[in-house]
Amino acid sequence: MAKTGYGKRPAGDEDPHADPDFAHLSPRDREIAVFVDHLEEGHAMGYKAIAAVHPRYGQQAVRSSLGRITLAGHLRWIKEHITVEDDSMRWVTRTYWSRTRRSTEWWEDFARERHGKDVTEHYMPGLARVEDVEESVVEAEQPEREEAVAAEQPSEAYQTLAELRAADPRMPLSDGDCRSLEPLAAEWLSLGATPHDITKALTDGLPPTVANPGGLARNRLENKMPPKKAKIRQKAARRARVSRVIMACGLCDADERTTEIVNGLCRECIELIEAEGPVHGAVPDTFLPGPRAGGSGLVGADEVIDVTDRVDALRRAAGLR
Repeated sequence: MAKTGYGKRPAGDEDPHADPDFAHLSPRDREIAVFVDHLEEGHAMGYKAIAAVHPRYGQQAVRSSLGRITLAGHLRWIKEHITVEDDSMRWVTRTYWSRTRRSTEWWEDFARERHGKDVTEHYMPGLARVEDVEESVVEAEQPEREEAVAAEQPSEAYQTLAELRAADPRMPLSDGDCRSLEPLAAEWLSLGATPHDITKALTDGLPPTVANPGGLARNRLENKMPPKKAKIRQKAARRARVSRVIMACGLCDADERTTEIVNGLCRECIELIEAEGPVHGAVPDTFLPGPRAGGSGLVGADEVIDVTDRVDALRRAAGLR
């Protein structure tokens, strides 16, 4: 599934399921279209995500098929500029799917109708300030990049504990101590305490010598914990609306601000798909698994090697398994 607020979205007003739904597509494209059609709403729509769960096709096959499915009128990527009543803004990329084949004009009308829509319940929290909006484009299919960067940075709680040594040499906490005590320090911060409050609580009135800094820190963090805050009723979400809509290429994320979008794709991506030529069969014979080599371990001239099994056999023979 994609991050909340992103992923597959129905364009609406669908025809009921029927056998001829994707009859105009090639066998491979039809199979992938049926697969996408049955994905639940909110599923990640990047070609890598779909290839990861598709039982037969890899990334390149899924990518080119999604391109042809887009050109056929079933799929569009639309960037929506969201403005909230507190003057916060954000660009988001929405992926819209239609089982029913749509014309270019239909999709253009659909995009125009998004302008001015109230999306209070669908915009993502943590919006950027107005002056930062141009540098705050959020990619629909790659939110994991921001999460990975954040995971590499030490938390405020950990950093506060690690800096105790500088505040008082008698409290040199090790990395293990900091990680062990991090949840307690984080709880202090969640209750409204500042890093200075934590440092003061752990360094005030220390004895001349501290034999166990980690144990003393734990004791003080537990016994001097600030009182829990009374629950505050959550305020109603600020109203948000779509203030601008532009078409984006579904394969490379270029949009109408920098290139021409034709039937949901940029010219360069269309040329790459056309260069691949027509797709007649589902899977070429060269991509299908061949017969496995016999138990003798010897490979004849006409036999096909199962590479995975062959590597496993060699590792076992070398004593690596």
